[in-house]
Amino acid sequence: MNTRQIIARLVRQEDLNFLLTNRIPRLQVTRFMGWFSRIEHPLLCRLSMAIWRLFTELDLSDAKKTSFRSLHECFTRELKPGARPLDPDPAVLVSPCDAIVGACGRVEAGQVLQAKGFPYTLEELFGTADGAIPYRDGSYVTLRLTSAMYHRFHALADGRVEQVDYLSGDTWNVNPIALQRIERLFCRNERAVISLRLRAGGQTVALVAVAAVLVASIRLHCLDVLLSLRYRGPHRLRCAADCARGQELGWFEHGSTIIVFAPPGFALCDGVITGTRIRMGQRLMHPPSSERHPPAVQSASPS
Repeated sequence: MNTRQIIARLVRQEDLNFLLTNRIPRLQVTRFMGWFSRIEHPLLCRLSMAIWRLFTELDLSDAKKTSFRSLHECFTRELKPGARPLDPDPAVLVSPCDAIVGACGRVEAGQVLQAKGFPYTLEELFGTADGAIPYRDGSYVTLRLTSAMYHRFHALADGRVEQVDYLSGDTWNVNPIALQRIERLFCRNERAVISLRLRAGGQTVALVAVAAVLVASIRLHCLDVLLSLRYRGPHRLRCAADCARGQELGWFEHGSTIIVFAPPGFALCDGVITGTRIRMGQRLMHPPSSERHPPAVQSASPS
């Protein structure tokens, strides 16, 4: 058994994993990692990435470049053009990111699950009762980005980003072990609620970007500020940023989670179930049947 296999086996032990990632001074370690990851030194970057690879499968085969000046540059890497084709059905909401699907399904009486037996309310997650109203009895899907995944996220449909609500908080790890032990974890962590009004139908969907331990920062193209533990600006940020389906909205500065909420009538596409892997641009939710676009019918040519 090689060193990597030994480390992987140790990290998979739930108690040890939980202690290593949560029973530490999370905020202080996260601020340190944010500083450390931006140090531009080729040798330090290569060494850090080699250590990182001991803990996870880091695949850079679809990255635009594979040589980086800092860990931060690798965390926030771009992909080669065409690496994430969009689903051809324009009515389908596509996944905004690469992820592993976590808890998902229907919103029941304003509650959803972070893990079996661990419910939380939309009101607490969104920070306001009004913000949660459109998604009561709607659908949701939790998308977990691992540390090695592509960390940028994109628009799931044509529309306009109208508002971002930033809620500062803790930096618990968001892996399955923590989700099964810490109640209402997503409601405790730093997060940004991104409200996107769909061009088709005019309804609003929400992307709740939840940050986590190590580098808890969220960058959005529609805002001129970095949403991080040091942010001291207003809680609600208004904007009017048009976006096209698949267009990049921003990025996490390390792996984390995006929870997508859609109003009643929307439903998860076939195959979107807990534990499956999904890539940005693949089918995620479909709209009410009345809003779906039927395939074009070709008329028979006259004889």
